[in-house]
Amino acid sequence: MTGRRLTLAEVRKLPAAIDVPTAAAALGVSRSTAYEAIRIGTFPVPVITVMSKKVVVTAALIALLEGGGNDALAS
Repeated sequence: MTGRRLTLAEVRKLPAAIDVPTAAAALGVSRSTAYEAIRIGTFPVPVITVMSKKVVVTAALIALLEGGGNDALAS
């Protein structure tokens, strides 16, 4: 994923589960910020571990983006 922020329209086109860097781009934060939030339990949407890989549920990410309040990681 590139370093630019994804639009809600772009997020809606993503698969049902996405990697953390893609979710970070949708939230407008760095991948390191996203991984740190996952580590300390403050990532704002569910994260599932599949084998050893972390994936984010896209529907939950869309719901968060539609409802606003996605700047929880910005601080």
